Amino acid sequence: MTLIAGPTASGKSARALELARKTGAVIVNTDSMQVYGILSILTARPGSDELAAAPHRLYGHVHPGRSYSTGDWLRDVAALTEAENLNQKPVIFVGGTGLYFRALTEGLSPMPDVPKAIRAHWRNQLAAEGAESLHSLLKDIDPVSAARIRPSDGQRIVRALEVMEASGKPISQWQAEPSQPLVDTAAAKKIVLEPDRKELARRIDERFDRMLEIGALEEVAALLRLNLSPSMPAMKAIGVRELSAALSGQISLKEAAARAKAATRQYAKRQMTWFRHQIGPDWQRLRD
Repeated sequence: MTLIAGPTASGKSARALELARKTGAVIVNTDSMQVYGILSILTARPGSDELAAAPHRLYGHVHPGRSYSTGDWLRDVAALTEAENLNQKPVIFVGGTGLYFRALTEGLSPMPDVPKAIRAHWRNQLAAEGAESLHSLLKDIDPVSAARIRPSDGQRIVRALEVMEASGKPISQWQAEPSQPLVDTAAAKKIVLEPDRKELARRIDERFDRMLEIGALEEVAALLRLNLSPSMPAMKAIGVRELSAALSGQISLKEAAARAKAATRQYAKRQMTWFRHQIGPDWQRLRD
């Protein structure tokens, strides 16, 4: 089993595909935005040629109107492992979502079932009041979790609030309970890509230009036709807000592209920082 992590546009998918061609491996998506349907181009999902060259799993299988969590992904991986007997095959997990890799290698603490009414209530509150307001509320009822969650991270704030209401126990206590990883980390080959930042920035800019050429704007238009809440994770994919503004005439397409490129570079920087500090010395770091 191989794990390939790294920032966006670092060449993870190409490296995974090259290895899969040599070994016959199944490639499993480990990116929280590439799970959503419609946003194929904008999230840099593998194209038709790549999909034909090797089996790919858990790409584009979630409706954008659904809020898909790390726990959902881990359950899908477990189901996939059983259905396709992946423990007996070469498998490559590839993506840029650090929390997915952490859940895969360390396990995920058990969480209570949250009734749909409670989940809907807090998502409506997020849309009405904003993340910072709910973060202040979280500070009062679960200061431990509030200290770990950025005030702007609406999805994690809402998750903490809904778990608290559904179970009467802070999510920080649930997370402290022992869990079982899905992979044998000692046997897995673990790689994190650490590209040169200037080169990465150049690749990000060029990639977004290509995205526009092959239909990213049309993808966003299709997503907007679903009339989803702005609080849904798919609506927060980089490029959605910027291209939405261009479609509505608020800004030019050139300005939208510049903003999306800048947001992608900032996101890549956060990813690199996370991988630098949150993964252990047993990961091979490739800087070329």
